[in-house]
Amino acid sequence: MHRSAPRLSRILACAAVPVMLVVAGCSSDSGDKKESGSSASSASPSASKKAEPTVEPAKFAALPDPCKSITQKTVTSLVPSAKSKNGTAAGSSDTASRAGCSWNGLDDNGVKGSQYRWLDVGFTRFESDQALGSGAKRAQQDFAKQVDKAKAAEGAKKVVEAPAAGIGDQASTIAYDLSKTGEDFKYATVVTRTENVVITLTYNGAGYAGAKTPSAGDILKGAEKAAKEAVAAVASGSATPGGKATDKADDPKSSDGKTDDDKSDDDKSDDSKKSTDKKKTSAHKSSVRKTS
Repeated sequence: MHRSAPRLSRILACAAVPVMLVVAGCSSDSGDKKESGSSASSASPSASKKAEPTVEPAKFAALPDPCKSITQKTVTSLVPSAKSKNGTAAGSSDTASRAGCSWNGLDDNGVKGSQYRWLDVGFTRFESDQALGSGAKRAQQDFAKQVDKAKAAEGAKKVVEAPAAGIGDQASTIAYDLSKTGEDFKYATVVTRTENVVITLTYNGAGYAGAKTPSAGDILKGAEKAAKEAVAAVASGSATPGGKATDKADDPKSSDGKTDDDKSDDDKSDDSKKSTDKKKTSAHKSSVRKTS
């Protein structure tokens, strides 16, 4: 009996060893899983991080020559006696982003009085910016500011704002009366946006020395016509609405450097030369027959 007790103790001790190993093994597995989960958790934020959205690039990278954005024909029609048909460019340190031009003149009709007209066009171009937004979005914001500015013109009376269709991507007209230099002026401003460019065009007129004040309808119609040409100039990416550096009507010279009058003279010279040669040939033939 005394010998069996120690043997039993040794058997129980040995039997306990596998149990401890199993427990230790389970503990080890649990630790591995925790570490693995921790690693996956730490990698998750970088894997799920999304790239920042990029703004849409601006469509127009440059502005047309403002003094050629409106055709000579339209300038002559709206400002009959303009001091300069080529216009006066506005000062700008960055003509690729901001540019303008104006025309003015007094059409003297003698005892019937005089008609004064003034036309001005301004362009502002916006680049796309990651922090500020796309060029088109920035232009939309400026469009609203320019409309408010036109409506708040100092001394303006009977201000009427209305949307305008068919001029750029969005447009509004602001018409009003204004008294200055002792005369009543009719004003019309067209604010329009084409993609990332905002155009503000103003046309006004008055009658002097007893001449009749121009109608608001005529002034507005003229402003809208000029605004459409300004929009076309931006879209064409050139100095004039036709996509050419100069209009044929504005520059009578063709690619060979000669005017239509020069060509007419050349044609006349050619005809004269042909006639002379023909006479010489006839005389020569007559002489030959007589000799024969």
